Amino acid sequence: MAGHSKFKNIMHRKGAQDKKRAKVFGRLIKELTVAARSSTDPDSNPRLRSALSAARAANMPKDNIERVLKRAEGGEGENYDEIRYEGYGPGGTALIVDAMTDNRNRTASEVRAAFNKFGGSLGETGSVSFMFDRVGQIIYPADVTDADTMFEAVFEAGAENVESDATGHEVICAPDDFNAVREALETVFGAPEESGLTWKPQNLIAVDEGQASTLLKLLDALDDNDDVQNVSSNFDISDDVIAKLT
Repeated sequence: MAGHSKFKNIMHRKGAQDKKRAKVFGRLIKELTVAARSSTDPDSNPRLRSALSAARAANMPKDNIERVLKRAEGGEGENYDEIRYEGYGPGGTALIVDAMTDNRNRTASEVRAAFNKFGGSLGETGSVSFMFDRVGQIIYPADVTDADTMFEAVFEAGAENVESDATGHEVICAPDDFNAVREALETVFGAPEESGLTWKPQNLIAVDEGQASTLLKLLDALDDNDDVQNVSSNFDISDDVIAKLT
């Protein structure tokens, strides 16, 4: 229950953040650009299929998507490096920051500054990732179907687990199975609300109101960084505290 509560806390915050359409589109365009490096044919490029699905789910205009693919075909796409930062936040929470950047020094400096400002510290690669599992995550709204129907569809699709409650369905699968599972569910329920590979914490760390306040400021600072694609953490904030702080 704690893990699911944490998931809903994240989604509550992400729902507000995703209203910043330009920022969301910017991150999706970076992912499309990197995914299209090897091939612009989605049938032979699983990462591109996933990126296209995410772009469609976010209602990105078709012209924007086609522009990125045409640039990639002509070898004109921006050259982004993928970097992962690991560190600790307030209350001993662990954070993994996935970034794409055209300037490694700038991004490293800005991410480190955010950690330092809000009571955190960056660590070496591998310093916290051992506390997480790399998984595929597919999210559907609660009203798409009932829990029993989703349960049956999820395991027929080859996923590992699903958690359903009044606010949604969270499907978890192995990274290698992600595209197959997502595509199988799409044929039944349509495009998911959100999908992608993520870092799922093995255990959660409860944080009090003071720690949570500083932690959320750190997450906001990282979210405001255009080079940051995604942030994963193992914090657990109670619903009461979330209500006070949001």
